[in-house]
Parts: sequence; C-alpha cells; structure tokens
Amino acid sequence: MASLQDQLLKAGIVDAGKAKKISKEKRKQARRQPKGHQQLDETRELAQRTQAEKAERDRELNRQQQAVNEKKAIQAQIIQLIKMNRIDRSAGEVPYQFTDGRKIKKLHVTTQLQNELSRGRVAIAKLGESYELVPAAAARKIMQRDEQVIVLLNTNEPLGTDENDPYAQYQIPDDLMW
Repeated sequence: MASLQDQLLKAGIVDAGKAKKISKEKRKQARRQPKGHQQLDETRELAQRTQAEKAERDRELNRQQQAVNEKKAIQAQIIQLIKMNRIDRSAGEVPYQFTDGRKIKKLHVTTQLQNELSRGRVAIAKLGESYELVPAAAARKIMQRDEQVIVLLNTNEPLGTDENDPYAQYQIPDDLMW
C-alpha cells in the first residue's frame, strides 16, 4: 500500500515539487529536535500526573482515617463521661417508663430519682444495650458529642398551647404516671 503522499500524487491533488518541499521540511524539524526528546517529555508528564493522582488518593485516605479516629475518640469520651457520672439506681422500686426510638423501656428508680427525671435534672443515657442515669450537665456534654446517646432529657420549657386544644383548661397533675 502506498503512502498518503504517493496516493495524493497519483490522484493529482498535490504536485511533486510541493511533496518534496513538505518531506524536506519534516526532515529539518526532525533534525532540530534531539532524539527521544518528545518521548522523554511525555514520560515525564505521565509520571507527574501519576504522582499527583497518588498524592490526592493518599490525602483522601488520610482524611478518611482521621474521621474514623476522631469518631472512635468521641465514642471513648462519651463512654467515659457516662461511666464517671452515672447515678446509682440499684435501690429503685418505682418503675419509670420512657421511649427509646419506637420502643417503650422501663427502669426501676427511687422516688427521688423519678422526681429528678421529670424535672430535667437527671437524664437517661444509652450505654451499649443498657441505660444509665446521668446528671443533666453531663448529659448536655454528651449531647454536644452525640445527641443519639441521650435517650431522655426533660426540659422545663413550657409547651406552646394550641388554641383548638379541647383539654387546654385542664391541669396535668405532677404525679401522673403512664
């Protein structure tokens, strides 16, 4: 098969003088460039690009590892706060019911702890599969780290009254148990 230049010459599209001039110009350009120069630049560029991609991957892996380490540290802090501040409820006789997600759970507490829970001075925190009572100050510190650990922390804020509420005129007794 003939080269493109030969085919163009046979077809009469390009004359012989112009074809010689073009081939001569190509040879001059080839002599001006040192051998392997273009290949060396491409190799260097490919190496730099590969190195930049590797550095970016390394940075991303570093960020992910730091996020995992930070999460572990926060969990350790939460566990430490709960264990250091837990309130003993072993003498509890009064059942106190609360919700954890969609489930109703029950703890046996003393009458004093029941009052403290209802007033918001004591909170219930989830530690693994068990529940612990912690002071409200410790519960707020825990909530800054992870809000899902604190299952119950009552507030003393008054609820907004609804104008259409048919039971608005009735007072709710303080000792109401559900």
